[in-house]
Amino acid sequence: MGVDAKSVVWRREASTASAIALLCGLTSIAWAQAPSVECAFKGPAGKNIQIGLYLNIRPDCTSGLLPTIRLSSPPTNGKVVVKKAKVSATNLKQCLALEVPGLVAFYQSRSGFAGTDNMTLEVKFPGGRTEIQKITVNVGPSSPSQGV
Repeated sequence: MGVDAKSVVWRREASTASAIALLCGLTSIAWAQAPSVECAFKGPAGKNIQIGLYLNIRPDCTSGLLPTIRLSSPPTNGKVVVKKAKVSATNLKQCLALEVPGLVAFYQSRSGFAGTDNMTLEVKFPGGRTEIQKITVNVGPSSPSQGV
């Protein structure tokens, strides 16, 4: 699975001097000192909706250890899965081009569900910092498939 990291938000991890990238509600991110963040996403019922992108890029543009992700409060009307990915990016910080491993979190509602679903992820970053991510997904009706 390849992921484009154009829209990641960068954080500085003081204890490891590496940059942590995280996609979580692009406009509602708090900086590294915050113990929790709230994120909101929307998408169709029964389809994968990306709710997180987790990387660790060191100052020399190589990959560091990835965070540990735990589902501390599962969604009521769907499921969360995390997949390994290869992330390609250009012109991020001092890194002109890179390809690093990452983790991508997806939410998928049960078929036919429309409404709001909530979940909480606990993300443990290298160096010991833990962040609680309270995620809300607004699920709309899925569009009917088109037959040929």
